[in-house]
Amino acid sequence: MDLALREARRALEHDDVPIGAVVVHAGEVIGVGHNERELREDPTAHAEVLALREAAAALGSWRVLESTLYVTLEPCAMCAGAIVLSRIPRVVFGCSDPKAGAAGSVLDILAEPRLNHRPQVVGGVLADECAALLRAFFVDRRASR
Repeated sequence: MDLALREARRALEHDDVPIGAVVVHAGEVIGVGHNERELREDPTAHAEVLALREAAAALGSWRVLESTLYVTLEPCAMCAGAIVLSRIPRVVFGCSDPKAGAAGSVLDILAEPRLNHRPQVVGGVLADECAALLRAFFVDRRASR
């Protein structure tokens, strides 16, 4: 999760919401991403999606098997859908997202029994650090308006 936090801080360089993601396979980082929605002007450029794309390319398969996705904020519905479709077996997130979280807060796409894949989910890892980074970003954004 420390690497995901480091990746989240990179989003600040281009005024994106500081969310970071890292995919680990066999003890090695095979995908990283941070929010790049503002940078790319792309609503799908979320940290998880970018990290999953990189991981799939590294593995040479859209199935990101035997891997763990670490992300600083609970995945949204779009990212949860990408997680299910990638078949990644384990997701570890930092802080919950009570407004858009799709791993138990608002929706629980990752545990939906009607879907063909349900990863193991662990939440709350370094939650205070992850939440503090997000809070500071939004306090600064509101102050600059």
